[in-house]
Amino acid sequence: MSHIHEKIDFTADAFIVHKNKVLLRIHDKYHVWLQIGGHIELNEDPIEALFREIEEECGLKTELVGDRGEIFDERNKRLPVPRFLHRHKIKQGEVHEHINCIYVLKALTTEIKPRENEVPTEFKWFTSEELSNPQYEILPHVQFYAKEAIKIAAQD
Repeated sequence: MSHIHEKIDFTADAFIVHKNKVLLRIHDKYHVWLQIGGHIELNEDPIEALFREIEEECGLKTELVGDRGEIFDERNKRLPVPRFLHRHKIKQGEVHEHINCIYVLKALTTEIKPRENEVPTEFKWFTSEELSNPQYEILPHVQFYAKEAIKIAAQD
């Protein structure tokens, strides 16, 4: 998806948990372990983008942990509040930034089936301990959110 704005885009990100493990993938462009997620398109709200990204990238059936929002009528719906908001520059010294709406979900299925047109990537279900293992080189902020997601999902 192309950027909506040259300086900043909003994204919807999913930390998906199953049996005290969180799903991460090797990002096809940056080659680091990241959560499922991507840009919120102009015709979407964050939840629509979240479930579209999950369907495209891993094909898992999931459900939000906690508040699931509410539909009042055909014109009005209350959106679930993200568990976390995160802002970061895409590359060092670059003007473009993302504001990530971060959600925690539980996996209802575990078979990973990305859409056919998705770039092949590696997936792994990480335990909390594995997230800190230097061999995986998981970025500190990804470790933080992934560990929090495991804790949050266990309380739901």
